[in-house]
Amino acid sequence: MRLATVSVSGTPTAVVVDGDAAYPLPTSLLHLVELGLPRALEIGEQARHGPPIPFAEADLLLPYKPPSVRDFVTFESHVEGVRLAIERSAGVPEAWYDAPTFYFTNPHALYGPGQPIPRPATCRALDFELEVACVLGAGGTSLDEEAAAEAIFGYTILNDWSARDLQREETVVRLGPAKGKDFASSFGPWLVTPDELADARAGNGYDLAMTAEVNGTETSRGRWSDAQFSFGEMLARASADVRLRPGDLVGSGTVGTGCLLEVRDATLGRYLEPGDEVVLRIDRLGALRNPIVARDV
Repeated sequence: MRLATVSVSGTPTAVVVDGDAAYPLPTSLLHLVELGLPRALEIGEQARHGPPIPFAEADLLLPYKPPSVRDFVTFESHVEGVRLAIERSAGVPEAWYDAPTFYFTNPHALYGPGQPIPRPATCRALDFELEVACVLGAGGTSLDEEAAAEAIFGYTILNDWSARDLQREETVVRLGPAKGKDFASSFGPWLVTPDELADARAGNGYDLAMTAEVNGTETSRGRWSDAQFSFGEMLARASADVRLRPGDLVGSGTVGTGCLLEVRDATLGRYLEPGDEVVLRIDRLGALRNPIVARDV
């Protein structure tokens, strides 16, 4: 099932998306997530027996506002690519293989599909990051991998925008990333429940292509199934000694080649500028499109 939030006569409305039609739901998408996946599927199926409304991607809004956003780093080739780009050294630190690691980003700076992303005022090295994210439909503390995997409500596309110049300055003091990250994250266009992907299960994820393009030119390509850690492993790690909540958004980290830091010289030849448009695509999860604009100061 594909679940989205759209604008209907200026009012945010949660819907089930089916082809070119959308079926209004009796509650918000966040509330549906909080009810848990089994109940949400029942409500969604009931909604599909009602009258549809016309659906256009231009009407899509941010799916919902998560209470927290964690972002992992789970693709080995991305870690290696970043080390080559920054440190000019090959290989991956041994500690990276021990357990999945993450950072928190800003849940109050979220953008939906089609929304312009303002480049930070002092940034001249704006980058995208191509990721998949899961949404929790159940909470819990110190979950094992099986229970953590069962807590997943659905999946979506995540763009973890990065100001590389700001990030480079702050990590010199071994803190952050913070200001290099907290200005924007975007996700959408909808949430896709796990049953829609079951036949593509492979490795630690799903055998689905992940691509990015800037101004219509493909810059990045990878596969979700290349992840070193599964979302079950990531969520088990995140829940250790703390309570996860329904609605929490958890990113996979960037797929290999999934940012300009890794591929800039071989593709665009520069970082992002106002006027550019970035489109992230993941098979079956749709396309997340955002233009870049100058920030009003």
